[in-house]
Amino acid sequence: MMNFFKKIVTYTLLTATVFASACQDDEEALTEIDPEIFAPKPFTLDGLTDTYAHLANSAFFMQWGPYNLHDPSIVKHGEWFYAYSTDVAYGATPRVGIMVRRSRDLVDWQYVGWAVNALPSLAVQHITSNGATPVQGLWAPYIMKVGSEFRLYYSLAATQGRVSAIGLLTSSSPEGPWTEKGLVVTSVNEGPGTNAIDPSVVVTPGGEHWMVYGSSWDGLFELQLNPATGLPLASGDKGVRIARRGRSGNLPNGNLEGPEIIYNPQTQMYYLFVAYDWLSTKYNVRVFRSTSPNGPFLDWNGVNVDNEADNGPMILSPYKFMNHGGWQGVSHPAVFQDNGQYYMAHQGRPGVNPGFMVMHVRKIFWTPDGWPMVSPERYANVEQTPVTTAELAGDYEQIVLTQTVVPGFGNEQTNPNLSEAFNTMLSANGTINNDPNNTWTYTAPWLELRWAGGMFIDRLHVSRERDWENKKPSTIVMTGLNGGGLAIWLKKK
Repeated sequence: MMNFFKKIVTYTLLTATVFASACQDDEEALTEIDPEIFAPKPFTLDGLTDTYAHLANSAFFMQWGPYNLHDPSIVKHGEWFYAYSTDVAYGATPRVGIMVRRSRDLVDWQYVGWAVNALPSLAVQHITSNGATPVQGLWAPYIMKVGSEFRLYYSLAATQGRVSAIGLLTSSSPEGPWTEKGLVVTSVNEGPGTNAIDPSVVVTPGGEHWMVYGSSWDGLFELQLNPATGLPLASGDKGVRIARRGRSGNLPNGNLEGPEIIYNPQTQMYYLFVAYDWLSTKYNVRVFRSTSPNGPFLDWNGVNVDNEADNGPMILSPYKFMNHGGWQGVSHPAVFQDNGQYYMAHQGRPGVNPGFMVMHVRKIFWTPDGWPMVSPERYANVEQTPVTTAELAGDYEQIVLTQTVVPGFGNEQTNPNLSEAFNTMLSANGTINNDPNNTWTYTAPWLELRWAGGMFIDRLHVSRERDWENKKPSTIVMTGLNGGGLAIWLKKK
């Protein structure tokens, strides 16, 4: 089973660099310099960088904006989107308290601070009373609003084993102060069950609350909550398993964690987004769906995912467009909507140095039969003017998202297996790469790629988005799932 000591090392040491100790040594001196150097700077899209070593020192926390983001959860309140995330930082000792930032447009993120100043006492008591030592940081918070109350669920793990706790903090404001309300679910080293980390909650149209949580210890579990309190409907309930991961011999095929469960009223389906594989390398997003909030959740092929197998579709995975080092570790998704438009937020680790963690937000589009797809490019609030058939003709970078199975965890999954872009041409005469056996047609917003005389058809959603790799304000992008559930992306050059 997963060695959580390895995960703790990743959160605290992998994100540091050789200059981290120097940063810490100089911290006192830095704080005595003109405080204006620590204040947020004017925002520009071109000013956002993949790496941010110059901001590693904790004195620059007000400039962290989209940086040092891991395991996000997002809620909208008034004109602001609030994001809450794991206590982790590149090149600086993580501070306890759940990171908080906000944005009006999902592009310009302002760092607010930390929700709390210490580890919640009830979770600490559970861990120490079971003979373990708590990690000095909170993981994978989940935020939701119920009536006038904000509910912030958190995870606290032990340094080894699976002694963990998911607790609840409440407030009347998204910026706190937060009050400790109780423990929702706990885990210990002995007996059946999974690790009490990574909570997510869905509210049904009838007002039921269901929480999904867990890890590769024994999969993802789901239990019903009391809507009035946010705590378990039945005291001590640890729920029922709803998803597992494949195995190769005595080793799991990798992590299964970071669930996000939502209900889409347009499709009348419940969607379970999950994270597969190691968080700094092969981390990728799978999605399953059900007509019921507590499953069974089915994969692309209609198979119940509470099985010892790897399931799809995989809608996001480490990738590399041309003229860029690529992004890896792109999972633990937050899925949310605003005025009917769904988005997915997650961490992105740059291929040039995966110790850095940057906020990515992508638009979600839906196939006609109700599967989610994500944009190839991060959201930049690009104006969505109509895309004409004439505009579509031209040269593209194409990516087909794939992942290999590498059983194990951090020690084994050292290669992110980046899906790399290759050239594709949509010719003005309606052929693909000037091959008359492969053609394309367009009925906005859907492009159809017909292969082998129409034997295979890929349908892709067309939109406009920023070309982040080349710093172009706008280009045409496409996303789709082929007949086998493989994600296909195109970006116009």
